[in-house]
Amino acid sequence: MSTVMRKIGISILLAGTMLATPGLALEVKLLDGVTTPSENNPTVEAGKYKKDAPWVIGMSSFGVNANTWTVQVAHEAEAAAARDKRITKFVLLDAGFDQKKQVADIEDLIAQKVDAIIIQPVTSTSADASIEKAVAAGIPVVLHTGRIESDAFTTEIQGGAEHFGKVMGDFLVKELNGKGNIWVLRGLAGHPEDTNRYNGLVESLKGTDIKIAAEENGDWQYDKAKKVCETLYLNDPNVDGIWSSGADMTRACVDVFKQFGAAIPPISGEGNNGFFGQWIKDNFKSVSSEYSPAQGAAGIRAAVALLEGKELKKHYAYNPPGWDLEKAKTYYREDLSANVWWPSELSEDQLKEFYSKQ
Repeated sequence: MSTVMRKIGISILLAGTMLATPGLALEVKLLDGVTTPSENNPTVEAGKYKKDAPWVIGMSSFGVNANTWTVQVAHEAEAAAARDKRITKFVLLDAGFDQKKQVADIEDLIAQKVDAIIIQPVTSTSADASIEKAVAAGIPVVLHTGRIESDAFTTEIQGGAEHFGKVMGDFLVKELNGKGNIWVLRGLAGHPEDTNRYNGLVESLKGTDIKIAAEENGDWQYDKAKKVCETLYLNDPNVDGIWSSGADMTRACVDVFKQFGAAIPPISGEGNNGFFGQWIKDNFKSVSSEYSPAQGAAGIRAAVALLEGKELKKHYAYNPPGWDLEKAKTYYREDLSANVWWPSELSEDQLKEFYSKQ
């Protein structure tokens, strides 16, 4: 069994503390920075999925090993499940980018009669029918890291992908004074997070004279993005800025410019320790969109709240502002590897176990 799939026992203060206000329903704090949209946001009524503990919770990941961020999401979810002793079993299944495998995984969790299911969809449609089956079987479904076309899920916590992409796009528009040529490094083709982050960029570029000179998929992976950036540079090194959909790809492109001894153009980043180290050392122009891997823990908290019988909203939005270099400096850890992402809810012991430099 891999390290990612192990149970983790820790005791730390949760960001998901249940807050009580006299005379009002209990509020569930799922994750710092999460808000509840006021429009078209029905309530999941209190008690609908209430069930006595102990509980078994299942999770279907689109790809645990898709990149270093998804690995940490798994760690964060496992840690949150281990902290709650009412959860006697946490079943994490990995679709490995395969739509058919995700369908089979969700069907398996339904057959196991788990008490709640958390889903990170492979595509915007791959899990729709299976989610409907789960809910029909009385199993609440929590969705995160990618919106879907069906509304059959019980509740969702979505890092606003358009917001994420627009934070990056707005940065480039400002740095380039609204004109110039940019490269666009996209994530995994067909994944809803990639599509919607890109839509945020498109929104930023409206009314500007900024042109997309090249657009390639780096799959949110360092190695693939490095090859993409090397090819782009050799074809035409004259680029005014780079929009990168994820920090592993940003790190790769920065390394390409450094290996060619070229000035690093303004480039968007994300809350990754390796990227923060580059940013601090080389002092290039950037912004960090926030996309915490603790969304994995938030999914666990949402599932628990439903099983406790608490009232939730159907939609939760995670749209924090971008980080500047000074904020990145407060999170950067020289003693940890490039593979840890911020903000995190992992304990100090876990951070050292998973991410200490070897």
